[in-house]
Amino acid sequence: MLTPREAARMLGISYPTIKQWILGGKLKTVPTPGGHHRIAESALKPFLAKDDAKAPSDSRQRFRRVSGRNQIAGKVVSVRIEGLLAEVILKAGDQTVTAIITANAVRELKLKKGDSAAALIKSTDVMIERLEDPS
Repeated sequence: MLTPREAARMLGISYPTIKQWILGGKLKTVPTPGGHHRIAESALKPFLAKDDAKAPSDSRQRFRRVSGRNQIAGKVVSVRIEGLLAEVILKAGDQTVTAIITANAVRELKLKKGDSAAALIKSTDVMIERLEDPS
């Protein structure tokens, strides 16, 4: 039996998502004497099979191999290498994400304009800016 966190990790989804599935009845659990949820691995098989049937670009399988869960998939619109660093701009919908990574990482990944890629976001700080006048 798996904890919700363990099951979420296996499925490549966030803990809040699996909690919504449990509370909404989408995922069957077994209660412990203390009232916690436990999930049989067999209950995850339909979700894993459905995901495995998807195209690799749409599957969550690659996310199951990475610890970060804040991931934004999109297209590379710009790669600029300067010395040891590179600026990679990814477009996801009408938003862009800019990452400064090593030039070696860009070369190893063979990143170029037009490639499909994902920004994996792991941060302790997120800034918020007001977009409209609060009047």
